[in-house]
Amino acid sequence: MANKTSTIELKVKLDDNKVPEKLFWTAEDGGISNEEAKAMLLSVWDSKTQETLRIDLWTKDMPVDEMKVFFHQTLVAMSNTFHRATQDEKMTATMKDFCDYFAEKLELKKQ
Repeated sequence: MANKTSTIELKVKLDDNKVPEKLFWTAEDGGISNEEAKAMLLSVWDSKTQETLRIDLWTKDMPVDEMKVFFHQTLVAMSNTFHRATQDEKMTATMKDFCDYFAEKLELKKQ
């Protein structure tokens, strides 16, 4: 069986102050080619140091109301991923309760 490598590419266009103006991503195996995005959160686990390394970027024209929805959807997705990875029903329910609370406090419509 041959080994396959898949590449995910991120491009960030910066202004003169090194603030992101445009974000683009490509994941050819997923059918994504140079798609524009307004925000991204990337977390990588470093097993050697036992810590999470992060890249959190958003463009300067990312609307605050969209950022709130983006965070809510990200929290919901993290809850689902946590459940798939751990099968911890009790903590998953607690996380989903927090997601509901987060949406309620920010007056977000149900997604």
